[in-house]
Amino acid sequence: MKRIGFVGLGAMGLPMALNLSRAGFAVTGFDLRAEARAAFGTAGGRPAAGIADAFSGQDAVVLMVVNAAQAEDVLFRQDALARLSPGGTLILTATCPPASVAALAGRVEAAGHALVDAPVSGGVVGAEAGSLTIMAAAPRAVFDAAKPMLDAMGSKVVFMGETPGQGATAKAVNQLLCGAHLAIAAEGLSLAEKLGVDPALMLDIVSGSAASSWMLRDRGPRMLEDEPRVTSAIDIFVKDLGIVLEAGRDAKAALPMAALAHQLFMSVSGRGLGARDDSQVIAAYRALQGRT
Repeated sequence: MKRIGFVGLGAMGLPMALNLSRAGFAVTGFDLRAEARAAFGTAGGRPAAGIADAFSGQDAVVLMVVNAAQAEDVLFRQDALARLSPGGTLILTATCPPASVAALAGRVEAAGHALVDAPVSGGVVGAEAGSLTIMAAAPRAVFDAAKPMLDAMGSKVVFMGETPGQGATAKAVNQLLCGAHLAIAAEGLSLAEKLGVDPALMLDIVSGSAASSWMLRDRGPRMLEDEPRVTSAIDIFVKDLGIVLEAGRDAKAALPMAALAHQLFMSVSGRGLGARDDSQVIAAYRALQGRT
């Protein structure tokens, strides 16, 4: 597979597409935003004129869209899948509910193509460095053929099984832990603020102690900034923790920590701050404590 279409040149999608180009793949990239297409072209990629151009004649297409509804819209309502080369492969990297991925895979296979369920973890930093963790599920032969593309985007590619939806399930568990870790990190730093402890000093202490976590070390400094760089938005965790709760509901698994974390992110989004960096979940605690 050498010719690849890439749909979704956002904060993560753009560096992922560029890493594929650097690995020797001929990548045609599309995004609804003209500035994203221009940035891809400036960096050496081939911008697509439209969705059809991104799919036409490609051996594979990577979909880095927001959710399953967007994937379905691109593939079927805009009829893009029909333009993929016969027997072509669709690589779905978005975070989606496992049941939705399984349903999409069935429709893709019925159209004569293959789907790799391949959600990613690592954020913008991982996308830029090509160090994403990719949780992939597909028939083994399909996975093996797609692995060079996955390796170009991630440093850890894990084969989760042959059934689409298994990758999405792994991502749901990952996002439960990420969201809960992020929420409790915000709770700890907000308590330090409330008690008059210098939060920067507190962050330095806990970042090097048994209390630390990757989310604390990465997001903690941005919790203390007024306008931090957005690497992943509050609304992404509103969506992802919603997927976690949906998976738990379908399995009749109680997930109280996920539910509480979801409500904290939801409360910040409900104040019109959903586009801010997800570190700003700390705003939920400041509001609960009567502080701005």
